[in-house]
Amino acid sequence: MMPLTMANIGEENIIKKVGGSPETRKFLESLGFVAGGSVIVINEIAGNMIVNVKEARVAVSKEMAMKIMV
Repeated sequence: MMPLTMANIGEENIIKKVGGSPETRKFLESLGFVAGGSVIVINEIAGNMIVNVKEARVAVSKEMAMKIMV
């Protein structure tokens, strides 16, 4: 298990766990980051990540990406 920030670009990963405070977890889950779901890193710009989750592209900060374990 590793944080999303370490995932390779273009590779499909399965979300194992979403960490952080209850508010953070709820926010990430509302974006589609749920355990068992798939996520693909599209690009990384200055540490921030653009990912494809639930058929939508979402930008997440490096801090948020560190809380998503794949």
